[in-house]
This record gives sequence, C-alpha cells and structure tokens, in this order.
Amino acid sequence: MDEEQMRQEAADDKLINDAFQRLLDCYCSSRHRKKVDIITKAFNFARQAHKGVRRLSGEPYIMHPIAVAQIACEEVGLGSTSICAALLHDVVEDTDYTTEDIENIFGPKIAQIVDGLTKISGGIFGEQASAQAENFKKLLLTMSEDIRVILIKICDRLHNMRTLESQPANKQYKIAGETLYIYAPLANRLGLNKIKSELENLSFQYEHPEEYAAIKAKLADTEASRHELFDEFIVPIEVELQKMGFHYQIKERVKTPYSIWNKMQNKHVTFDEVYDILAVRIIFTPNDREEEINECFKIYVAISKIYKSHPDRLRDWLSHPKANGYQALHVTLMSQQGRWIEVQIRSDRMDEIAEQGFAAHWKYKDGIEEEYTEDETELNDWLRTIKEILDDPQPDAMDFLDAIKLNLFATEIFVFTPKGEIKTMPSGCTALDFAFSIHTFLGSHCIGAKVNHKLVPLSHKLQSGDQVEILTSKAQHVQPSWINFVSTAKAKAKIQAILRRDSRELQKQGEELFSEFLKKNNIDDMPKAADILTEYHDIRNREEFFLAIGEKTILLGDKDVDELLGKNNNEKRGWRKYVPFLDRGKQKKVIEEQPELFVVPEKFNRKKPIFITDDNIKQYKFKHCCHPIPGDDVLGFIDGKHQIEIHKRACPVATKLKASYGNRILDAKWDMHKKLFFDATIRMQGIDRVGMLLDISQIISSQMNVNIHKLTIASEEGVFDGTIELRVHDREDVRNIISQLKKIADVQDVTQII
Repeated sequence: MDEEQMRQEAADDKLINDAFQRLLDCYCSSRHRKKVDIITKAFNFARQAHKGVRRLSGEPYIMHPIAVAQIACEEVGLGSTSICAALLHDVVEDTDYTTEDIENIFGPKIAQIVDGLTKISGGIFGEQASAQAENFKKLLLTMSEDIRVILIKICDRLHNMRTLESQPANKQYKIAGETLYIYAPLANRLGLNKIKSELENLSFQYEHPEEYAAIKAKLADTEASRHELFDEFIVPIEVELQKMGFHYQIKERVKTPYSIWNKMQNKHVTFDEVYDILAVRIIFTPNDREEEINECFKIYVAISKIYKSHPDRLRDWLSHPKANGYQALHVTLMSQQGRWIEVQIRSDRMDEIAEQGFAAHWKYKDGIEEEYTEDETELNDWLRTIKEILDDPQPDAMDFLDAIKLNLFATEIFVFTPKGEIKTMPSGCTALDFAFSIHTFLGSHCIGAKVNHKLVPLSHKLQSGDQVEILTSKAQHVQPSWINFVSTAKAKAKIQAILRRDSRELQKQGEELFSEFLKKNNIDDMPKAADILTEYHDIRNREEFFLAIGEKTILLGDKDVDELLGKNNNEKRGWRKYVPFLDRGKQKKVIEEQPELFVVPEKFNRKKPIFITDDNIKQYKFKHCCHPIPGDDVLGFIDGKHQIEIHKRACPVATKLKASYGNRILDAKWDMHKKLFFDATIRMQGIDRVGMLLDISQIISSQMNVNIHKLTIASEEGVFDGTIELRVHDREDVRNIISQLKKIADVQDVTQII
C-alpha cells in the first residue's frame, strides 16, 4: 500500500470514528436505556460489511448508515433497536449477508425491521412492474407490524435528500418527486413536522432551483421588516403573559420556501400577496398540567382583548387533536400595521409532540410495552387502514399509490352516527364512503342518507360535525358510477370487488365473441390481434377491450378487420394530441408532415439530458395534463411504447410517474430560439370601465407584438372577468405580458391558466 492510500485510509478511519462517537454521545444523552454494546456491535458489523465501498459523493459508504442512525436518534428520538436497524439497513440489500444472518447475530426484532427496509425485486404489477410501488407496499406491510420501519425509512430518505447533489438530474427528479408524493406526507402523518418541512424544501430546491433561489432571496430581503413587525406585535402579549404568571417562549415562525411557492401556485398570487409568511408561536409551561387546555383558552381570551381576531380563522385542535397527535389553538389577529398574523398557542408538551411526533415514543420505549394513550389508539386505527389497502392489491401501481395518498395523508373530519358516536373520516369523503366504513352490506345497498336530518344523495360530501344516518334498500345494487365519487380505500376496494365479480362474466362473453370474430375472418394469433385492436379503440388494456365487447359498447366490424390486416390509413388515431402547438397558419402542413415520434433505443443513456429543439420538438409527446411550453421546468418520461412524454416537473401526473416509474424519468432541457408558437391562456379580473378592452389589446398586440387568438370577457355589476388565448414563444413571453397587463389602471388580478 503506497503512502497516499495509507493517508486516505487514516483520514477515512478518523471520519468514520468521529461520526460514530457523535452518534454514541447523542444516544447517551437521550432518555433511553443505555445499550451501547449492541449499538457498537451493529456499527462494527456494518463497517466490515460495507468495507471498501464508497458513495457517489466519494465518502465511505458506512457514513450513510451512521448519518441515518444519527437522524433516528437525534431528530426522531428513537432508541437502541432502531439505531442498530438504521446502522444495518443496507447490509442485506448491498452485501452477501442475509436477513437470517442478522437474526442470528442481533435477534428477530432488528432483523424484522432491516427486512422491512430491504428493497425487493419482481412483484404483483406484471410486465409494467413498478419496483417503487412494490417496495413501498412491502415497507407499509412491515410498518403495520412495527412503526419503526417507516420512521427509519424517513430518516434514510432525509439523509439521501441532504446528499442529493451527487446524483444525476434524472435521479434527482425521481427521488425528489417520490419524496414529495409519499415521504413528506408520511412524515407529516406521523407528526414529524420539522422533517416534513425539510423534505419538502429539499425536493422543491432540486425540482425548481430557480424558483427556490428567488423565494430564498425575497425572504432574505424582507427579513428585517418581518423582525420589526414581530417585535412590535409581541410587546403587549408579553406584558399580558407575565401578568398571568406563565413561563413562556414566543417564537417567530416563517413559512418555508416550499409552502410559499405552493400557495403562489394554488392561489395564483405573487410572493408579496402571500400574507401569512409570518406566524407567532406562544409556547408556555402550564401552571397546572391538568388544566393545560383551559390555560390555552385563557391566553387566547387575553390576547384577543389586545388585538381583534378574525372570526373565521379560529382553529381548535385542543379538544380534537389532529390524527398525528398535533394539539394547539390557532387564532389570526389583526396587527397594528394592518396585517393579519396567525398566533399558535400550545403548551411545552404539545410543542414537543408537534416537532418530533408522538410516533417516536409510541408503544416501544426500548422494549417496554406501555399502556396506549388516546393518540396511540388513533395510530393503531391508521395502521389498520393501511392493512385494508394492502389486503386488496391494486393491479396498477399508480392506482395503488393513489389509494395510499387518498387515505393516509388526507386531513380528517369528525362525523357522528345517529346514536352520537364519533367517527373519524378523511376529508372529501361522501355519504357512501361513510356507509362502507360501517359495513359492506350497508354500503352496497345504500340508496341515500340523512345528514343533519336532511335527505341527501350518495355523493353528498360530508363536513366535520355532520350527523349521518344511512338509508338502504334490498333492491339496490352496486353501480359502476359509484367508483367516481367515493374516496376511501375501503369503499373503492369493496365496490371494485363487486363490479369485478359482475364484469368477469361479461368479459368472458366478450372474449368468446372476439374469438368467433377472428375465426370468421381467418385471423390467427388472438393475443396479438387483441393488443392491436385495444390500441386502435384507445382502450387501456386487453381485459377492458373484452369487457367492452361483452357490454356491446364495441361492435366489431370491417374497419377492425382492415386494422388487423394493416389496410387502414397510416394516420395515427388522435395523434394531434402529441403536437405541442398548432399555429393556425401551419396546421395543415404540420398534419401532413406526419412527424416520426422518437423511440428510445435499448442502450439509451438515461443519465444525460435530452434537449428539445425547434427541429426535434415534434418527436416528443406533449401531454395536455399540464400543457408545458418552453421555459417551464420539464422532464421526460419513457412510456410503454418507448416514446418520450414531456411534462412539467410540478404536473400532478408527473408527480405520480416519479413515484411509480422513477427509472423511466429523464432530464429534459429546452434549446428553443423563439421560432415556434405555443398556446397560453391568461385570466384577468378587474373593475370595468370605458376603454378597458382597448388598453388590453393595445398592450398585447401593439406593445408586445403578440397574436390574440381568442378573447372572452364578461362584465357584471361593474366587475369584469375574462380570458385571453395567445400565441407565445415561451414562458418568458407570458411573464412579460402578465407584468404589463398588471400595470393597466383598474386591473386587479392577472394569472396564467394551465
């Protein structure tokens, strides 16, 4: 070994030993029983197993498991079992050791958690297998046995996000998208608020680097004025709290860049129009622990005498905590500067739960099983919901992730049965969801409901506090349309199971009719013929094609025979949806050109970005779910036909694709030179006056030299609302037009519609 290698090895050893010592120091200062020996044993085992391996960043691989264990100990408050599992979490996956080896050396509990964290191959999703959905499913299965599996997985994901810069861009989008879609909501659901915020911000930073930097810069610019507002606002509150004899802290809480950006997108507002960037948090030590809820209300009464409170913005999570254990009283007060400021009132105990999550201290205190608290019963109900979703395997990865998303991360509402029993349901649920949550028979024979003693249809959305009585009839049967308005996993699964049973017979009939049709026309190879016609009729899969024949919604005829024999016109059905722009003057010519879509070859380098140029733009599919135009943050997705779809990175469909088929994500960049035109729609609202239309058209046509394709404006009682469809070159054009239109007198709001 040469001198350079020896020096490198010595530096690595020091780095590793220092990191492990930090972990031990953190563990020894925690409230857990001190099982240092087993943690040291796990560290030495993992260090030996990963010896000689480095991460993409260049550091020794063992630094990753140590960092995950450090997060588990310091930021989530987990004990020795979890720390050992975190140190060993990649051993089975990346080395020759097996789960049995781990069990023999460290016992069944640590082995079970490590197994839950180990990725699997193959699975239930057939040829279109989504390894991500499979692994997530396995993770949830193990999690419903031991919550520590998901807690360590979240720690693992947090460290991967903190070190994401060493990954290529396509991997960054995949990991960031999956984090935003699955792991940040999971962290939130488990009460890990700090970790949730960091995961969201890191995802945002990698997916939209320019927008992240812009918001960070604006937060820095407005920091001084925020501090001033905060200091002035809290002076009279502090006087009042001292009079009441409380030990307290008042903290300034600033909205994260991600949540500011999210609000800007959802509400179509600018940074300056996001009014709740600043919030104030009052954390107090109760004079009497039994009275902490009453004391929260006493503080609220005292401060609402100083400042006027917003009547619709009182949020009481004291009597009914959120499902993740969060308790606090939120009130919005009007400051003397004329700004609404949200004040969060919570005790020190509530604050600890809000920051770290009760799940960290749940059920297992280093092997000691304790009595359930009310919070823990809530968590058990949640784990039961997970089991229900897993009991009904979804054939499609994206459907499975949707079911998880709908049921596990939705905000909760409280509804009452006719006898006054309280039931927790996900927000957005309907009367039919409620019926299925009580019993399958009740759901499948449901004809309507009485909500607060008034008759409502099955699709009626429930609100918190509703009292619900389900009405049934034996003559009622499950209808296919029901699937469109239920949102809970249980209701969806039961309806689908009943419909599947009914449709199997029709599908079988369809298959027989198709077989006869092929025989009659002397066509062999039934599977291939079915695939050709499934695509021809624009149907998702073969099963649905047979069902459509059985239901008589498809009647097979001469055109189908021509399609099978290749006699039909080569024009692709519905191909127009792939053309990203339709410059009216050139539309005919574009359609005649019949662009050849780019097909991804087998040995395609997925790590390199694809460049979208004026010449090759027609080789890609531009999807209408998000209508991307040059200048948008975009990515590529290799679809089932090995062609490339282009989506905005923030598009809801792309978010699901990143979380289900991340290995097919590509980095895409624009290389356009303002030659082509794209559609963009702008919405305007304001006070109507004479000459308004003239001012708008002059700015767009004369000043900006942009072609207006369609203008629709309606005016009512002196207020106008309108949309303008334009032909623009790129996102920069849209930004300039919006900025100029905002300068017109009496225009109140200008936003872009996707």
